[in-house]
Amino acid sequence: MNARIRAVFEDAGVRGWLHAVALDEPESTVEVDADGIVPLASVYKLPLLAGFCRLVDLGEIDPREQLTLDPSTKTGGPTGLSTFADPVTASLRDLALSMMTLSDNASADALLDVVGLRRLAELLESFGLHRTRVRRGTAGNLLDLQRRTRTNDPDAALAVLADNDRTDPAGVYEAANASASSARDLTLLLRRLWAGELLSPEQTEFVKVTMHRQVFLHRLASGFPHDGVRVAGKTGTFGALRHEVGVVTLPGGTAYAIAVFTLAARGDIRQPRVDAAIGEAARVAVDLLR
Repeated sequence: MNARIRAVFEDAGVRGWLHAVALDEPESTVEVDADGIVPLASVYKLPLLAGFCRLVDLGEIDPREQLTLDPSTKTGGPTGLSTFADPVTASLRDLALSMMTLSDNASADALLDVVGLRRLAELLESFGLHRTRVRRGTAGNLLDLQRRTRTNDPDAALAVLADNDRTDPAGVYEAANASASSARDLTLLLRRLWAGELLSPEQTEFVKVTMHRQVFLHRLASGFPHDGVRVAGKTGTFGALRHEVGVVTLPGGTAYAIAVFTLAARGDIRQPRVDAAIGEAARVAVDLLR
């Protein structure tokens, strides 16, 4: 049955990894190389959100604490506070909201500084995510890319990845050099979050509401273009990487955790066929599970 999903990936010109599981029947799964370790791009923001919310539950973080992001030091990016020209002050929970709904790099790196890499690693291990590593935030990724491409700014470095006439820098898509995880690990995280196993009811609801507010509808959600289907997700994009993980809930209430990772043969900034393939692969997986 996985041949149908592999055909979707092949038709889009990508290597793909997928894991899908019914939330109320965890032994029922659809898998394509689900244990492969893949660089996460912005999908790392989901485990960061889970770690942040656990620290709120533990009383180690006050979600109402105010933090000011200065344009001279914050991480750049195409969305959210990353694009702001002036200093902006927001609560930590609002930074988390912007991080997830808009994939805001500045908010994510600020939250990662608050949580801390070592503390986050401890939390993810306690969640049972033994294949998940958050090694650095977006600013660190861009600095590493600049070093590998021998460029002086992030835009120039990203342009190298988008140039199909140039060879990708060595190691840029290696999981050992980036925040990385497996499709199976991410659906486990989603399943445990939706079941309320990891967080208090208040923080569990915050995660669900926040992920349902994600503004990007061109990947997972494109496979379920019906008003009665709800999709809570988190995308990730970096060079030829296109991902999304999330929970798809059908009108009757049956829900599925799905993780789809892809690595395209081309590095173009816009790849609508790949985006659509993520949604199609997810739809096929849900059809098979049903």
